Amino acid sequence: MSLALATLLYEWKRYSAAMVALAFSGLLVLAQVGMFTGIVNSITASIDRSRADLMILGPKNDSLINSGPNGLPERVQPLIYLNPQVVEVQSLDGDGAPWINTPEPGKKAVRTYVNTFDVDPRPGSVTLPIDYPESVRLALLEPYAVVIDKTAQAALGTHLGATASLNGKTVHVRALLENYANVDQPVVYMSRDTMRLLGMGPKNGKTGPLMVRLRDPLQATAVRDQLNSVANGAYKAWSKPDLATANRKALMGEQIIGIFLGFSLFLGLLIGVGITSQTLRGAILASIKEFASLRALGVSMGSLSKIVLELSLWVGVAGLIATALFTFGVYLLAQKFNMPMGFPLPWVITVVILLSVISILSGLFSLGVLKKSQPADLLR
Repeated sequence: MSLALATLLYEWKRYSAAMVALAFSGLLVLAQVGMFTGIVNSITASIDRSRADLMILGPKNDSLINSGPNGLPERVQPLIYLNPQVVEVQSLDGDGAPWINTPEPGKKAVRTYVNTFDVDPRPGSVTLPIDYPESVRLALLEPYAVVIDKTAQAALGTHLGATASLNGKTVHVRALLENYANVDQPVVYMSRDTMRLLGMGPKNGKTGPLMVRLRDPLQATAVRDQLNSVANGAYKAWSKPDLATANRKALMGEQIIGIFLGFSLFLGLLIGVGITSQTLRGAILASIKEFASLRALGVSMGSLSKIVLELSLWVGVAGLIATALFTFGVYLLAQKFNMPMGFPLPWVITVVILLSVISILSGLFSLGVLKKSQPADLLR
């Protein structure tokens, strides 16, 4: 075991403030990334959990973020069937409409605007999420039946079995979903027939993104390339993993979100370096006689500097472990309140690099204290 690691393990209390500062610097970034990624995951929940192997978007759509619910010409759908691997193609149509609940006596009505998506409730349909219970599928077969996530009940002022007005017509809440929470705007799911009865859905020959199921899901990448090669600018095929990545990048690329994350990175770096370097300086000053003893034994200033830098790196490792624990705690807390969160690997790597840079810079800023480790001080 190295001297630096032994020092950290033996005198960990002196360095705990630095570890906590690093942990909160990482948490500051990861918590926001997790929240924004959770927004994307909630928006695309029906797609991510569907039986689709490919998605078909408009040629100018680089993601589902801000692309509009219905922007693909209806004539595209039969073209996808020309590929022999394709067995089913269905559109995922969405819309938006005013929602007014049926208030209980003595309470005010809740008026809000909701997003709506349709689902084909046929058994095994490509648009039917794999985690929909059979009871939900059967409930959607009823005309004017809608389902919502259980966390949306308060925002919509409704509950299971209640009625409400959606787009000016009466609907019935027949089932509640789990893990479909949307922190951005409440979402109401219904069957295609119900969406038509409510006067919503595809208009002017446009449909939503197409969901494609293949005979062999392992051929998804090859079929995607084949479809794109014959698209002639009419559409663009995506594999679900590629589309999920594009959705996250699109949201993170939003100007206001980019400002938030950029400021968080800067703030995390500033706070992390400030607190960590001061903690290291204080700990080294507290051990200045030990360093002076090493110099008296012939240890060079360069070797002592390496010990301090190694010590700062071990503090960084401890800070990374603390960050992981704190982030996991935040994730569990979010799960308790049904708030979706996600932590993309590129951002996790970014935080690891950030904390490593903070620990190295803190170590460099602390080297000046070693000049006070004069052997002559031991005689005082």
